[in-house]
Amino acid sequence: MLKKKVSATIVALAIAALFCASAQAAHHKSSNSVKLTSSGSIAFGPDGILFVADQKAAKIYALHTGDTEVAAHAKTYKIKDIDAKVAGVLGVSADQVLINDLAVNPISHNVWLSVSRGKGEGAQPVILKVNPGAKISALDLNNIKHSQVAIPNAPEDKMSGSGRRAQNKRMSVVTDLGFVNDQVIIAGLSNEEFASNLRSIPFPFKKADEGSSVEIYHGNHGKYETHSPIRTFVPFDFGGDVHIVAAYTCTPLVTFPLSELKPKAHVMGKTIAELGNRNRPLDMVVYSKEGSDYLLMANSARGIMKVETLEFDTLPGIKEKVADKEGTKYTTMEGWQGIEQLDLLDSANALVLQKSESGALILLSLALP
Repeated sequence: MLKKKVSATIVALAIAALFCASAQAAHHKSSNSVKLTSSGSIAFGPDGILFVADQKAAKIYALHTGDTEVAAHAKTYKIKDIDAKVAGVLGVSADQVLINDLAVNPISHNVWLSVSRGKGEGAQPVILKVNPGAKISALDLNNIKHSQVAIPNAPEDKMSGSGRRAQNKRMSVVTDLGFVNDQVIIAGLSNEEFASNLRSIPFPFKKADEGSSVEIYHGNHGKYETHSPIRTFVPFDFGGDVHIVAAYTCTPLVTFPLSELKPKAHVMGKTIAELGNRNRPLDMVVYSKEGSDYLLMANSARGIMKVETLEFDTLPGIKEKVADKEGTKYTTMEGWQGIEQLDLLDSANALVLQKSESGALILLSLALP
């Protein structure tokens, strides 16, 4: 879920990049119906373009949302029972709605949701727009301006394994995506021997290559790994180069230079932290405050971590087995509970999807810590 730019001028650079790329992007689109077979990770690019991962089809769509009215400033969000409200729009009960991802449009500050209507094989993908007044509308995919690119070497679309280990690896062909420097960055799995993959696809789309296989040293496991996919990532520049800062299950934090993501390359990441086992990273953003840059990461079992970025460039990297935690410094944000997804609303606020004590979901803006 990328929604994130890179440095002390993160938000300004992101908006500038969107507008600079828009003129070029306008020449690469067609007006036809889009038939999504699934909707997973989403992220905004230039000129209100929303990138959508359709894992089952192994495709990335660039949808021209038309959401291009510039907002003078972001408004606050506090929409309780957002899952029930979405269910009402889709004509189902709240337990038949799954919000797969969210992204804030940096132009309008509207929130967009990637949603599954229903569960299992019969689930229907829907893209929704939500404004601060809680107005929810579905993006009409009939005769929509768009472009698309197929992901080569995707895992086969079938179940494998048994019991709790049963999985369809095709649904992990994209685990996160984002837009930076006129490129769509895609993390996920391939069908190659070293399955963990990072792809850099130039936009406007022409053709996707096989991507780069990526390898990390997982300090808590005490071994090198090439099969576990990146769960969430953000681009961030340090040391004079843009890097992909990626988090994996259990929870190594790893950096990869963007410049090394070449077709068929094998890239070794630098593990800069082990942030705790028995945990799955959910989402993260990078932001600036009072002259310093921070990474904010939501987790399944470790709460919200505010990670200091100052040492990202100078840390030697973890290359030997370590205990539960090691590496870069962070603090746990005790007041942020139940956060499942997050994005930057503006330079001072985050937009989060928060699960309440009752289990209902809240779409909420919070001041960045």
